[in-house]
Amino acid sequence: MTSDCCKSGFAWNGTPTGTETKVAGINTYVTGDSKSAAIFMIHDIFGWTFNNLRVLADHFAKEADATVYLPDFFGGEVIPEETLTNPELKAKVNIGAFLGRHNKAIRYPEMVAVAKELKSKYPKVGGTGYCYGGWALFKLGADPELIDAVSVSHPSLLDKSEIDALKVPVQINAPETDGQLTPELKEYVNKVIPTLNIPYEYVYYPGLVHGFATRANLNDKRQKDGLERAKNATANFLKEFLH
Repeated sequence: MTSDCCKSGFAWNGTPTGTETKVAGINTYVTGDSKSAAIFMIHDIFGWTFNNLRVLADHFAKEADATVYLPDFFGGEVIPEETLTNPELKAKVNIGAFLGRHNKAIRYPEMVAVAKELKSKYPKVGGTGYCYGGWALFKLGADPELIDAVSVSHPSLLDKSEIDALKVPVQINAPETDGQLTPELKEYVNKVIPTLNIPYEYVYYPGLVHGFATRANLNDKRQKDGLERAKNATANFLKEFLH
């Protein structure tokens, strides 16, 4: 995954209302006060401090009636938000090297540790992931002991074996143009997941591109409408399986 789509988009205004804590020893943004349901949110390459994601987490806490946890799976490394609008900064970000430092073998055990801690505290735990976080939620979704339902938006780094292994309800928010969720992978998920005997929802966003659900241009009506539709779809899907 070395394409520019993963480091392009827009930053949003809005002040997150949550706090920072640790889960399984990992720095985590937390928002909401539900005792019955949690949402495990896994970030894109802009990481756990990305304002857009924290604002989304606040929405999900209210709209899905859950406590939302957004941990840091980049070990303190942050791609600055300014990268979105600064071509010089964008040019300096080597996506391949970055993902090498935070590959599945290194980061997935941390994600399992967080999932186990959340499951020990809440009767129900759902998950949502964006871009980089997408593959992670699919892997977690192979084990109902770790998570109860997952919603992913424009997932990256997805292997067919991770699709085959799903065992919990799954939702995919899929833009029309996506170098990661390719036409071949779109065809694959829609062929395979309906055979897995799990609830499945595929939501398609015409005219939109990879990253729209976290980095949409709010001054563009189509992007703004797509973002809101994806936010609502994720909140409604998780709420259905958490309550």
